[in-house]
This record gives sequence, C-alpha cells and structure tokens, in this order.
Amino acid sequence: MRVLVQRVSEASVSVDGEVCGAIGGGVLLLVGIEAPDTRADSEWLVRKISQLRIFNDENGVMNRSLLDCGGEVLAVSQFTLFATTRKGNRPGYSRAAPPLQSSPMFDEFVALMSAALGKPVPCGVFGADMKVALVNDGPVTLWLDSRAPE
Repeated sequence: MRVLVQRVSEASVSVDGEVCGAIGGGVLLLVGIEAPDTRADSEWLVRKISQLRIFNDENGVMNRSLLDCGGEVLAVSQFTLFATTRKGNRPGYSRAAPPLQSSPMFDEFVALMSAALGKPVPCGVFGADMKVALVNDGPVTLWLDSRAPE
C-alpha cells in the first residue's frame, strides 16, 4: 500500500458537486492499494500514520502526532499512486489492485484508522470522479509505502 500524507488545516472531497467528506486540522490521506497488499500493510500504515510526529508542539517543533493533538483524517482512494510510466507517456495502472480487491481493503484501512483514532474517518466515494480540496499546512507532505517501510 502507498499513502500520500498531507498535513492540512482543512480538506474536503466532493462527488457531483456534493461534499461527501470534510475535516478541519489533520491529515489528508491519498491511499493506493496494490494486488499483493494484505491487512498487515494496512495495520502498519495505520500505526505509522497515527503516530507520525508532524504537528507542532507549544515550541513550534513538529513533535506531536494525530493521537497527541486529536487531529482529523480524510481518506481518499487513489489507484493512480501505482501508475507506471515506463512505456511512453500514457500511465499504466496494472500494478493497482482491481476494484473487487481494493474496495474492501480501502474500507478495512478506514475502519482500522477510525479505531486507532477513536473517531470516524470521512472518505470519498470509491471509484467515483472526486474533487479534492485542501489547504496544505506547512506544507508537510510525506510518502509512505508498506513495501518499503522506513
């Protein structure tokens, strides 16, 4: 699994002009799922993301996590995180897990994140044409990959 983590002061996702998920301060997660991914990938990412110390403490130092500051999470499925551009200019998406696999895995990831934070995690509509709006705070943007844990 790959997740692009963006610290935000606010973010929302809309489908057909209707907001289906919105948060204040916290993180926007763009989540990509690959065919070999399992629950263990989701668990590692949830643990890592919820404990990332990317929020400022009273001294202005990034020393607080989502759990420490009560930040919110907005999750959006993003199969294009597994795009490959090796052959020409049109991206290929064969590495992304098919919808029958990735949809329940995304739901599981959201449920695990919600349980870790102790509050609901709003998200987009899987497979829909979504419009994501955000105010990147910092900016702070991190790339996490469960196949290359750091």
